Amino acid sequence: MEAKTELVSMSHGSGGKLTGRLIREVFISRFGMAEPLTDSAVVDYEEQRLAFTTDSYVIDPVFFPGGNIGKLAVCGTINDLAVSGAIPKYISAAFIIEEGFHIDSLKLIADSMAFEAEKAGVKIITGDTKVVEKGKCDSIFISTSGIGILPADRVHIGAASRVKPGDKLIINGPVGNHSIAVLGARKDLGFVSAVESDCASLNILTGKILNECREIHFMRDLTRGGLVTVLCELAGMCGNGILINESCIPVDEAVKGICEILGFDPLSLANEGKVLIVVKKDECEKVLKIMRKDPAGFSASEIGEIIADKENKVILKTQIGGERLLIMPTGIQLPRIC
Repeated sequence: MEAKTELVSMSHGSGGKLTGRLIREVFISRFGMAEPLTDSAVVDYEEQRLAFTTDSYVIDPVFFPGGNIGKLAVCGTINDLAVSGAIPKYISAAFIIEEGFHIDSLKLIADSMAFEAEKAGVKIITGDTKVVEKGKCDSIFISTSGIGILPADRVHIGAASRVKPGDKLIINGPVGNHSIAVLGARKDLGFVSAVESDCASLNILTGKILNECREIHFMRDLTRGGLVTVLCELAGMCGNGILINESCIPVDEAVKGICEILGFDPLSLANEGKVLIVVKKDECEKVLKIMRKDPAGFSASEIGEIIADKENKVILKTQIGGERLLIMPTGIQLPRIC
């Protein structure tokens, strides 16, 4: 009997278990990449250590409450560098544009990219443009790469090599807003929502924290797969367990209500302006104080801690007092949200 050929599915792009398997079995095994996988690769060049990241954006629709594909591309690239402990410096941007796309829309996208880069103190210095026939691309796709300077005392942050039991976990605000904003903009489920995407650059916030705190042990932005995916990845990276308090995780009421109606888990939804920070217990309050003074972190919350557990379990203490195990998502709740 002829062997069945495995095909790529939408779930391979979810950011969860299937994405990780695809990356390891197809790309890492052939490219010789080193693990652990982090948001940015670390490279040494002469006497400097650099962080380098790349990403592609295929969001549908390209304009949504709180942003557009251009803002998303710049913020996403900046955030991948920032949560690695780096100081973002330069970005490249490549565009694949479908024939018939409105020039005025393209100008709005470029304007938002320029605005976000300037606000974050980053320069867009190079790029590429391709146009394909109508029907060969869905409006516009953008690929970006970014380079930042990584101070020697921050190299451990992306790899979680200093994370240990007793460390506290903090997020800078409510989860799930980006996915719900994009879903509402699609208008295919017939609901109207005032929810806006949390899309924002985090490098100013993370820079303040890293400049004032010496015991930041890990950072990761909560994009595809949401908080649950990052927690599961972190537990595996650090070789410990994680205990999370559901009542401490901020979720806006509008997001919570829509998730209950549609059967979504807000903890697994993508965000584009949220970061998980693991910090030594002694500096937890200091980090929260810094965050809450910044617009990107005014509703920051301590949500749990690292615990000793050789099985690397992620346990959620529910609002009603029980416990349940959080596992890496295998499927996809919402495709093309970034």
